[in-house]
Amino acid sequence: GRGNSTWNIMPKKSYQFKFDEKFSLFNMPEDKKWITLANYADKTMLRNALAFELGYMSVLEWTPEFHFAELQINGNEKGLYQFMDKVETGSSNRVKISDGFLLEVDQISRIDSDDISFWTERELLFVIKDPDLDWGSNELEEIKSYVIETENAIYSDNFDDPVNGYSNYIDVDTFVDWYLINEISKNNDAIFFSSVYMNYVPGGKLKMGPIWDFDISFGNINYNNNEKIDGFWIKNSNWIERLFQDRTFVEKVKNRYNFFYSNKEKLISKSKYYSNQIKSARLRNESIWNILGKYVWPNYVYYNSFDEEEEYLINWISDRMDWLNVEINKL
Repeated sequence: GRGNSTWNIMPKKSYQFKFDEKFSLFNMPEDKKWITLANYADKTMLRNALAFELGYMSVLEWTPEFHFAELQINGNEKGLYQFMDKVETGSSNRVKISDGFLLEVDQISRIDSDDISFWTERELLFVIKDPDLDWGSNELEEIKSYVIETENAIYSDNFDDPVNGYSNYIDVDTFVDWYLINEISKNNDAIFFSSVYMNYVPGGKLKMGPIWDFDISFGNINYNNNEKIDGFWIKNSNWIERLFQDRTFVEKVKNRYNFFYSNKEKLISKSKYYSNQIKSARLRNESIWNILGKYVWPNYVYYNSFDEEEEYLINWISDRMDWLNVEINKL
């Protein structure tokens, strides 16, 4: 089993499984470990898929591939799942950082007792997801020092200096695209709370990505005003808020947002495509879990049909991107 709120709260569970040998599942790049996302709180079951579609448009080096399929375990029907690449390194078909580090910003209450982690001076908790390190190792000190130096550069007096400022430490283009994907979707936990992934290869710069965990994004939440299509959310978070004080960063955001906005109809078309693809399977999933028209944490709205759920999602995306198109271009 996997997931935090998904595993501990939701009756429909997400799973990780592993083959003995590398295997190409649904014609996706072969590997041993795979994830199945339950998408229980997202009645459309499309929000993670649409976020990944934005990832495929972006400059992020790797976004998980996926395939919808129905799952049966030991003869028991579990319903419709999203079969996924696992976010990990060590494989040519996963996060491409070879001898580098995969990091996640997370919360102390969510990590395991054997996780290797460190704190920054601004109380961000970074967990080393890959590779496996030991406390006190040179590798741990290396990545810890680099991240802290990066944070110090971001908050330094000359942070926007093109030679000695933050851009000497981070891959700015990945930060811009990661920001926009999470701001478009108004992803609640992406304010450097959890599931915020970064990667770093020694000798290079700190990069954002991959993106992950969007089932309670795109208006599917009833707190922090993140059900609303207006208002910035990620822009006011750790590190990002500071980057927005640099005009060069702002101009990059504006230029890249115009690119994403030009693909709004493509994103909406993908929503309709996937909805049609899973139409029958979603009905069978409903016969097992019986959630239409019922509140599932943290739904803001809940309708009696999949058509109404999808209409809400499409309208939310369109209105959100229209609002951002005006406000971002004012910056």
